[in-house]
Amino acid sequence: MSAEGTIGATKDGRIQPVGRAPGDGGALSAVRRCAAEDVTTVLSELGSGVHGLDPEEARARLERQGPNAIRGHRARPWRVLGRQVRSPIVLMLFATAVVAGFVGDATDAVVIGVILLISIGLGFVNEFRAERAADAMHDRLRHTAIVRRAGTLQRVDVTELVVGDVVALSVGAVIPADLRLLRAEGLECDESILTGEAHPASKGTATVPAGTGVGGLTSGALMGTVVHAGAGDGVVVATGAEAEFGRIAAGLAAQEPQTEFQRGLGRFSRFLLLVAIILTATIFVIAVLLGRPLIQSLLFSLAIAVGITPQLLPAVVSTSLAAGSRAMARRRVLVKRVVCIEDLGDLDLLVTDKTGTLTTGEIVFARGVPVAAGAPQRLVELGLIASGADLDEPSEVGLNAIDAALLDARAEEGAFAGWRRLDAIPFDHERRTTTVLAERDGRDRIIVLKGAAESVLPHCTGVPDTSIADLNGLYGEGFRVIAVASRGVPHAETLAPGLDEGLAFEGLLIFADGVKPGAQASLQRLADLGVAVKVCTGDSAVVAARTCGDLGLDVRAVLTGGDIDELDDAGLIVAAERSTVFARVSPEQKARIVRALRHSGRAVGFLGDGVNDALALHGADIGISVDSAVDVAKDAADVLLLDKDLDVLADGVAEGRRIFANTIKYVMMGTSSNFGNMFSASVASVILPFLPMLPGQILLNNLLYDASQLVIPADRVDPEQLRAPSHWDIAAVRRFMLLFGPISSLFDFATFGLMLFVFHAGAPEFRSGWFIESIATQTLIVFAIRTRRVPFTRSRPAPVLIITVLAAIAVGAWLPYSPANGLLGFTPLPAPFFLALVGMLIVYLVLVELAKLWYFRRMSARPVARPSRPAARRVLRRAARFTARSGRAGPARS
Repeated sequence: MSAEGTIGATKDGRIQPVGRAPGDGGALSAVRRCAAEDVTTVLSELGSGVHGLDPEEARARLERQGPNAIRGHRARPWRVLGRQVRSPIVLMLFATAVVAGFVGDATDAVVIGVILLISIGLGFVNEFRAERAADAMHDRLRHTAIVRRAGTLQRVDVTELVVGDVVALSVGAVIPADLRLLRAEGLECDESILTGEAHPASKGTATVPAGTGVGGLTSGALMGTVVHAGAGDGVVVATGAEAEFGRIAAGLAAQEPQTEFQRGLGRFSRFLLLVAIILTATIFVIAVLLGRPLIQSLLFSLAIAVGITPQLLPAVVSTSLAAGSRAMARRRVLVKRVVCIEDLGDLDLLVTDKTGTLTTGEIVFARGVPVAAGAPQRLVELGLIASGADLDEPSEVGLNAIDAALLDARAEEGAFAGWRRLDAIPFDHERRTTTVLAERDGRDRIIVLKGAAESVLPHCTGVPDTSIADLNGLYGEGFRVIAVASRGVPHAETLAPGLDEGLAFEGLLIFADGVKPGAQASLQRLADLGVAVKVCTGDSAVVAARTCGDLGLDVRAVLTGGDIDELDDAGLIVAAERSTVFARVSPEQKARIVRALRHSGRAVGFLGDGVNDALALHGADIGISVDSAVDVAKDAADVLLLDKDLDVLADGVAEGRRIFANTIKYVMMGTSSNFGNMFSASVASVILPFLPMLPGQILLNNLLYDASQLVIPADRVDPEQLRAPSHWDIAAVRRFMLLFGPISSLFDFATFGLMLFVFHAGAPEFRSGWFIESIATQTLIVFAIRTRRVPFTRSRPAPVLIITVLAAIAVGAWLPYSPANGLLGFTPLPAPFFLALVGMLIVYLVLVELAKLWYFRRMSARPVARPSRPAARRVLRRAARFTARSGRAGPARS
């Protein structure tokens, strides 16, 4: 064999081409080389066997190879700091302050520099803490794989897999590394994430020609692809960034595409930046034309720009999200990315499966109903033969809930003695059955068909009418029913087409899954939050409707999989909207239902935990799954529930809306008094013979204002703000600014008149008086803006918000009397000024309250288009499972 076709192993057990150095760009990847080698050769080169590695050897290899991770996950302080200083306005202000220091205005330069450093430090501390919170959340997300180590099946974290591990594969599993297959039983893998091929690829153990491309590796299973059908075992040949999927994912940007909330935040920031640039340029040009000093004019203009731009908006949002993620974690809800909490608040329609959400999810085998005089235990035995259970060493590890319940109910340990499976067609959600060819002690060869009664009965002959009556009665009582059929096939070697026809109906396996206590109250909570609930299940329509009825859910209409197939997209949009229950639906039909419901502009969440839910989870605005879900469902989800409970989901929706409401408070602050005060400063700089505030004073004012608002994430939110989702509406923000900004400026101009014509103030007195009035109006308005109710009497702010606002005002009033007043350009003010200030503030707050009532009565938010999902999101979602907690990336590519 040529050097290119042979393989060798490095000291740490990794595969590389013989005679080539690691990193040789001409070498084939490990999985492509191993797919062309027979199983015995590959296992020998890897120092492994069909029973897997010894646990001690696996630990040693993990130390040498590093984690099975594509990238690390760790908050990096320099990145956070970079985001704080990347604003072009802040950089220009720093540069201008440095120039000012060199041309003689050293005091102003130092003051400006110190204030900017404090502002940046404040933002950095809050954002870095938020990123650390996100890291802690990530560390709680576990993705596992089933491996054989020393012949024993066990679950391990996917990042702990090493080359040489033997991995057991089942339907719904995401392949955790590049594998050379050792066993394949009807194995099919969805490789569309790598190849773009829509149809699943059939897999086997036979070698492929050397040099075969990724799309033709029938004897290999690729990291990141999904087991669509069947089962098998494979030995790990490449991990982390050395795997085919790892090469692709590592080449993508680490940051996922933005959510709708992030895009709205970006639009708002760009809007204010545009306002700042226009205002700054205008002020600077006018100042130069009026003959003002160039450096001082530039510093003042840039300080105005800093005052308008929401410097701490990212910190406020990050703090809100971090607090929200911690609150959600306490309620046993994990979000993959903290920004998903905001999107969860957008939810107004939930499509959920039945099992575990409306029912307990604890499936228990109730009894067997055999035909005529048949033995119930024979039904159980046949059911387990047609399952994923190991007939030699039965274990519940890796079994679905139905088979696990059946295994738990078997009458005796030796029930499988002598049985051996010869061929199998595993369960899939299109056939809805499992077919097995088996024999006992080399004889009694039979075919067994097990699955949904509607799918099994057409293959049977002579089904008694009493069995049909029993089936309908059991459905009506809310039981889950599995049908079993069989016949002898003494000469069959494989499951040939047509072999499963003409079967004898053996009977029904009955499973109970009672209504979950508290589910009715959870549905009511969601209704109070304006979230409608629809049920999408693989169970029969009768069972699903019965369960919904027991919970008080109004079942307006039921749509079955057969009904959906007969509808075009336009018809499904209408039918889906009026239906409450979707029964006996396939994965593709679930995805069609989600698309139809989203068509009307609804924010659709989908809750599911099975293989058949993955398409719908990807297509929903918010994908929700549970920690016990199959891999592919967990990967497709944005939110994971540690307990499959609608009540904790309602908590998540309320938390998302609370965070959005508090973020909007800060936004409205920045577009009302803050904008008004900066506009006033701009006008005053033109009409006054001196600057109304020094650049350092403007920045100090901005610092005090921002510091007082950092506690907004902890503020209370009125119940009515949680009853429906809110959306970004830049037009509404603009209208708010144009109404409340001039009100703020009106009282600024009143302060100008007070200082000039009543107190006959010079420049230091004028600046001191307006500084105090400015910080007072900027911060106090939060109590009016934070609620649509009357402040304090009908809506009480959080005590911490009251304290920080009053503290900011107290510091602002103290600065003109402080030892540093001369350095900052302030001077003490007479007592009558404060009496006049209190009177103006009372009138200001009353006028703001009246304007607020008019605004919310007359102005309505414009509808916001639903977000689209970028294509890269799918790869990045899947790559997230291969992220190391420690921050170490996987092995370097060789």
